[in-house]
Amino acid sequence: MALNIPGLIMMVIFYMLVLGIGIWASAKSKKMVKNTLGGQLEVSFLGNRGVGLIVGVFTMTATWVGGAFIIGIAEMVYNPTKGLIWALIPVQISFSFVIGGLFFAKPMREKKYISMMDPFQRKYGKTLTGFLAVIPLICEVVWIPSLMISLGATMSVVLDLPFTICVWISAAVAIIYTCLGGLYSVAYTDVIQMLLVFVSLWLCVPFVLTSGGYVDITKTAFNHTYQQPWLGQLEPDQLGRWIDNFLVMSVGNMAIQDFHQRTLSSSSTSTARIVCFIAAVGVVIVGIPSVLIGAVAASTDWNSTSYGSPSPYKRGQAAMVLPITLQHFAPTYISAFGIGAVAAAVMSSADSFLLSATTIFTTNIYQPIRSQASERELQWVIRLSVVVVGVVGTSLTYLDNSIMAFWILSADLTYTIMLPQLICILFLRVSNGYGAITGYVVAFVMRVLCGEPVLSLPVILHFPGCTLEDGVYIQRWPFKTICMLSSLVSIVLFSYLASLLFNKGIFPERWDVFKVKSQGAPTPADGISECDGDKTDFQYEKEPMLDTGC
Repeated sequence: MALNIPGLIMMVIFYMLVLGIGIWASAKSKKMVKNTLGGQLEVSFLGNRGVGLIVGVFTMTATWVGGAFIIGIAEMVYNPTKGLIWALIPVQISFSFVIGGLFFAKPMREKKYISMMDPFQRKYGKTLTGFLAVIPLICEVVWIPSLMISLGATMSVVLDLPFTICVWISAAVAIIYTCLGGLYSVAYTDVIQMLLVFVSLWLCVPFVLTSGGYVDITKTAFNHTYQQPWLGQLEPDQLGRWIDNFLVMSVGNMAIQDFHQRTLSSSSTSTARIVCFIAAVGVVIVGIPSVLIGAVAASTDWNSTSYGSPSPYKRGQAAMVLPITLQHFAPTYISAFGIGAVAAAVMSSADSFLLSATTIFTTNIYQPIRSQASERELQWVIRLSVVVVGVVGTSLTYLDNSIMAFWILSADLTYTIMLPQLICILFLRVSNGYGAITGYVVAFVMRVLCGEPVLSLPVILHFPGCTLEDGVYIQRWPFKTICMLSSLVSIVLFSYLASLLFNKGIFPERWDVFKVKSQGAPTPADGISECDGDKTDFQYEKEPMLDTGC
């Protein structure tokens, strides 16, 4: 295959455009630092909390519409063992935005936090928070290779460029503009990237649908033609895992810094909530082209196309079915737009992961250790962190792991460990450091014992319905949700127990490492939200934003 010149030109123009906008936004960010009282951290990480509705919607949507989103949906729809019923990522993310807008945006934005770990730091202190912050930091880093692998594989298939060159050039561009301008660069480049994703994908769809090389997708949706119907089917013994996957990809997003970075940077609480609701609609619209392309691929006799026989699924190339379909069903210059869409989606998510990881490290790990750090020192820490996170995350693409392995590792850590912690710290006053540690251990141990075939973890804890398939045990129950709920219950119970023991004098005060006694004895009202009383809000308004006392 020869080098795809139109596609290469498209990539060069796109990268130059994004880099130029990123540099322009960085200049705007520097001017704002001089004219604001918010300081370096608020400008770099939250754009001085001045992101409006339109830019907010674009950057919120772009953060989740990554390469794995676009390519993964098409792959799942095309895969004869899965189908559309297993490719509900747009619906799951949309649901998560609604949940976030209804319950999480207000308490986080009103307290003017900088990162999702700030409420932990305020209540648990800097030591325990630094320990807990390692989990979301790892998740942000591990998500980067999953994006870069999808981009590198796609560009190498369509453009016939080496995988390594595609990955590192894309990473370098994202690192440069994120390093220079922080959230402003990320947000404004997200606008261009999201526009390119939307226009390019919907531009490709008519050419694919009018190519005539496939059977009517309305017929193949329900009937076996060249493979199983692309709508897919959900067997009774698969319901547990389907529920698990839906909750991990929806509710689990609430424990990700990327989401809270967008709501915290909004110009007001109401804007933050509206951004969530509008983005919930936008992410579904952007996901439709991938569904249609996957359906066309599932309705095609590949032997009658220039691709030839056997089909991409039989060749083990199901993951690349979207770029393959564009390459063989659309003109070269149109498929170039499709690759541009993938590149834009990857970079719009990658820069968000870079910034989120840097936010958590600087705010909740470095600054508590170096409380006297100057604005200039923090600026260099931010830049160095972006570079280190980008290089480390991109370097992980050399490991012999699939995109799914990185994705599962990140999603499991956020859903099973961090989500119950965040729910308790925001909505349950009774929670304390002892409960947090117990919940952490319970979630981690249970998740490891439940096993994970993709990560080669054997199943030790067998739930009902666990079956042996091809020498590997497969869990049928929603075990990830069980792990998450077990952690949530453990946090509440052990927090209440620890508070009771110290406040009743059963344990001596000198044993109280997390100063539970100073928080007062638990009462029946301790289960209500911190946002339910004016007295509580008034008290928090008087506290410093990053108080590290227990």
